[in-house]
Amino acid sequence: MTIPENKKIILASGSPRRKEIMEGMGLAFEVDTENSFKEEYSPDTPHELIPELMSRGKSHGFHRPLEEDEILITSDTMVLCRGQVLGKPKDRQDAVRMLRLLSGHVHRVITAVTLRDCVRETTFSDISYVHFRELSDSEIEYYIDTCRPYDKAGAYAIQEWIGYTGITKIDGSYYTIMGLPAHRLYTELQKFI
Repeated sequence: MTIPENKKIILASGSPRRKEIMEGMGLAFEVDTENSFKEEYSPDTPHELIPELMSRGKSHGFHRPLEEDEILITSDTMVLCRGQVLGKPKDRQDAVRMLRLLSGHVHRVITAVTLRDCVRETTFSDISYVHFRELSDSEIEYYIDTCRPYDKAGAYAIQEWIGYTGITKIDGSYYTIMGLPAHRLYTELQKFI
């Protein structure tokens, strides 16, 4: 996709995975992560709506008004397993707990994206289903100690060791699981521009 010369894309995320996906899509963009949004939501918020709520919040928490030529991209990824929302683990013990929960089960990864300029916005989300084989405690501990997945929802990254050895099947987009549904972003960005 060719972005018109009069448009500038800003990715409001420090995630190296999102940056990699944007680069892989051939998009010219800059990264600006300054934001005042606090990632909080009401306990009675339906789980499926949390990523969209967080993505919109990040968009409106951007540190300055957007210029006429700018398009801001924000995103949020959530892992849902057996009725539990799995965000980023607080510590090693929390990462072990999450991976034990995922072990031997299918879980959902929901990634929401918000596109916003100075006059309009749109938010969409995409869902992928991830099948994990049974993981031993030693495998879980090896992965955590080797890859230190503390900045990742659900305490894992599909492109790391656990993805190669523990995931048996995915239904949906690999990139949604990585944190940015590239196919949907491409289509939605074309419509937005």
